[in-house]
Amino acid sequence: MSTLDIINLAGAVSGRLGDPLMEIESVRCVDGKIAALGVDGEAGDADVTLDANGAILTPGLIDTHVHVTFGDWTPRQQTVGWIESYLHGGTTLMMSASEIHVPGRPSDRAGLKGLAIAAQRSWENIRPGGVKVLGGSVIISPSLKEEDFAELAAERVGLAKVGFGAFESQSEAAPLVRAAQAAGFIVMNHTGGASVPGSAAVSVDDVIALGCDIVGHANGGTTSLPDEHLKAVFEAPGALQLVQAGNLRSSLLMLEIAKERDELDRILIATDSPTGTGVMPLGMIKTVAEFSSLGGLSATDALALATGNGGRVLRRREGIIETGRPADLVLMQPPSGGVATDALSAIERGDIPGIGGVVIDGEVRALRSRNTPAPARLATQRS
Repeated sequence: MSTLDIINLAGAVSGRLGDPLMEIESVRCVDGKIAALGVDGEAGDADVTLDANGAILTPGLIDTHVHVTFGDWTPRQQTVGWIESYLHGGTTLMMSASEIHVPGRPSDRAGLKGLAIAAQRSWENIRPGGVKVLGGSVIISPSLKEEDFAELAAERVGLAKVGFGAFESQSEAAPLVRAAQAAGFIVMNHTGGASVPGSAAVSVDDVIALGCDIVGHANGGTTSLPDEHLKAVFEAPGALQLVQAGNLRSSLLMLEIAKERDELDRILIATDSPTGTGVMPLGMIKTVAEFSSLGGLSATDALALATGNGGRVLRRREGIIETGRPADLVLMQPPSGGVATDALSAIERGDIPGIGGVVIDGEVRALRSRNTPAPARLATQRS
């Protein structure tokens, strides 16, 4: 049995919309799970003790739109080590939006299935920096048959993406989307104008007809939908994903619509990276700060869009601080030299907090972030 105690906390963000800051001073993790939420700030006989030095604890950030290939390398930006770098931005779990950047990626039926299976197997066996990667997302194309999804599900592939297949209109993929969903897949669609070569524009009518589980980059990837179509997107059944690589103006408009409809629980934060907009290690936490400071959300609610909402949509236990859940956790401090006195007030004024520690499955994976501003106070670890 392995134990980790995190002590001297200034509170914790649950990851659930509407929850206030939890007034706890310590957390115990046992065998990778949250075992107890303490209030006394006292260390027990743990294998490792992490002194948070007054940090606020949050769930690890969940990025539901990344473009992985194989290993910790992106051919689009010729960058090695980008996933481990995202760890230093507080990201602990990420989901492939299909392996479209694999050089020479196939488009035939056998090749599409083979790529998805190979990627799923690969990401089962590698965790760069400890980050959990949900890989192997089949690209829905006209060459696929409805029965292929049951076959892929038997091979543990459970993700699919619409927007890159050579359909005359992407809405024609709807029967394949239904077959994928019937086989238990989480299906995401491209939204907005065409992005990379091989992608297609996806209109609001396509989005509604497709009925995917996640409306990918609903704020554009990178080109957004017309303003007058943003309300109509809410008529689609899935979660609405807003990305750092998309249109910030559209994101803020959609946040207002979500608040009016009392549907913030449908909003996900993601990066849609690496792509033409680059490698974005702080893409998740930067979006949290933008949505809070510009979108009128409390820091706790903005963080919930990047944590608990994503975990629920991905059918995962991560994203919530609660006993029995995976111990994927981030220590946040106000940035050194700033005016904020704590991480949440920094976020609410649009400043990126300083990350002082990242824990995945109860194991300390990083202390002071090499990418965020320096935290006002440093965490320390002892065994």
